[in-house]
Amino acid sequence: MRLILGDQLNLEHSWFKEIDKNTVYLMAEMKQETDYVKHHIQKVVAFFLSMRNFSKSLESLGHKVHYLTIDDLTNSNNLEKIITTCIAEFEIEKFEYLMPDEYRLDIQLKNSVATLEIPFEVFDTEHFYSSRTELKEFFKGKKTFLMETFYRNMRKKHHLLMSGSQPEGGLWNFDHDNRKKYKGEVPIPKEKNFNRDVSEITEQIKNSGVITFGTINARNFNWPTSRTECLELVDYFCKHLLKHFGDYEDTMHTDEKFLFHSRLSFAMNTKMLSPKEVIETVIDYYNSNKEDISISQVEGFVRQILGWREYIRGIYWKEMPDYAKMNALGNLNKLPNFFWTGDTKMNCMKLAIGQSLDEAYAHHIQRLMVIGNFALLTQTHPDEVDNWYLGVYIDAIEWVQMPNTRGMSQYADGGIIATKPYVSSGSYINKMSNNCVKCHYNVKEKLGDNACPFNTLYWNFLDDKKEYFKGNHRMAMMMSLLKKMKPEDLANIKERSYELMKNINSI
Repeated sequence: MRLILGDQLNLEHSWFKEIDKNTVYLMAEMKQETDYVKHHIQKVVAFFLSMRNFSKSLESLGHKVHYLTIDDLTNSNNLEKIITTCIAEFEIEKFEYLMPDEYRLDIQLKNSVATLEIPFEVFDTEHFYSSRTELKEFFKGKKTFLMETFYRNMRKKHHLLMSGSQPEGGLWNFDHDNRKKYKGEVPIPKEKNFNRDVSEITEQIKNSGVITFGTINARNFNWPTSRTECLELVDYFCKHLLKHFGDYEDTMHTDEKFLFHSRLSFAMNTKMLSPKEVIETVIDYYNSNKEDISISQVEGFVRQILGWREYIRGIYWKEMPDYAKMNALGNLNKLPNFFWTGDTKMNCMKLAIGQSLDEAYAHHIQRLMVIGNFALLTQTHPDEVDNWYLGVYIDAIEWVQMPNTRGMSQYADGGIIATKPYVSSGSYINKMSNNCVKCHYNVKEKLGDNACPFNTLYWNFLDDKKEYFKGNHRMAMMMSLLKKMKPEDLANIKERSYELMKNINSI
C-alpha cells in the first residue's frame, strides 16, 4: 500500500511509471486536515477536487486506488486509523509513503509506522530542486541566512538564466525594475478561468460538518484542479502575462485582483506541477520571444520559485519545530474581527482582506505590506496571524506559509529570514497602489481621527520596540528619525495608537 497525501499529486513521480496490480494507492479526504485550523471553502474544494481528479488519472493509467471521500461512512477521518484499517482490509504486506512537507504530518506518520507489524519504506516526493537539508548544509557555520546568497547558488547549480558563469543580463537580481505602480499603461488580460460547477462537492463538504469561511461561486469555480488545467495555466501565463509580470510584480490596484501574476502557487504546492517544469517552460518561452520580453520580467518570476520558494522550505525544515513557537517581539494582541469580514474603513485592508475572503487569494505585497504590516503594527500574536494565513489562502501549506508569515511578515523569528521588520506607514501603500485615493482616512496625516492608522501605528511600533532594534543597523535611519520627533508629538501618537488598538474592531 502506498499513501498519497493531498499535496502530493505528482503524476510524474517514479512510483507511477509501472503498473503493479498488487499495489494499492491510498488517498483520503479527512477532517483531520480540514479542521486543524479553520479553512477557506475554496481551499477545501480545490484540494478535494484535485485529489479526486488525481485518483481518476491514476485509475485511467491502470493503477488500483482506494479513495475515501469526506462523506464516506467508512472514513474515520484520522490518518492512523485509516492506514491500519486499510492494511487489514487489503491484507497489505508492506506500507510505503512519500515524505510529507508539513512537520505535523511528518511526525504523525513516523509515529504511525513505528507501530506497524509490517515493513515500511519512505520515498522522496521528487518535486523540489533542493532536499530538506540542503539549505541547512549550505549555510553551515554561517550566522546569517540571506536568500540572495542561496538563490545565486541555485542559479549556478542548475544553470538557469546563466551565461557561462555569469548571470544573464549582467545582474543576479532585477528587483529594482519590479516596483512600478500600475496606472493603466497596458491592458491586463482577464485571468484564466476554468468555469467549473462545484456545487456537488461543496454540498458534500457542508453536509459532512466541515466548518469553513470565505465565499465561493459554486457554479463558476476559478482554480485549476488537474494537471491538464495546470499546464494550461502555465501556457496562459507565458503568452499573456509574462511580458509585464516583473514590472508590476509589487503593485496593487482597486480594479485588478490578479494583475499579471501567474496564480500557479496552488498548482505547484499540490505538486500537480513541478517548479522545474514551470521555470523551464517560462525560460524557454522567454528565449523564443526576447524581442518582446525583457530579462527583468523573467528573473523576477524565477527568483520567486527557485530562490524564495526553495529557501523558505529550507528554513522551515532547518528551524522546526521551535520555529512554530517563536514570538521574538512578544506580541500578544488578538486578530481584529474584520479579518473574517473585511468590514473596515481602511480601504487597503478592506480590499486586500475582502479579496482574500472572496478569492482565497492575494498576491505577495497584499499579504506582506498591507495585511501582514497591519497585523505587526497592531502587535498581534503570531499564532493568530499564522492560523488566519494558513486557513484563508488556497496555496497555504505550513512549510511555505509559516516562514513567510511568522518570519518574513511578523518578524517573530527575530531576524532569521528578514534583516528588519517589514513595516511601513501608509506612504508605501500609497506609492504602490491607488488604494488610498478613496479611503476614509488621510494617508498624509499622522494624528487625528482622519489620520491613516498605518501612519500612527508605525511610529508607535518603532517606539514600543526601540530597545529590541537599537542594534539593528538597517533600522538606524528610522530610529534616528524617531529620536528627532518632538516628545509631545510622540506622546500624542502613542495615545492615539493605544486608542486605535483598544477599539480595533471599529477602525
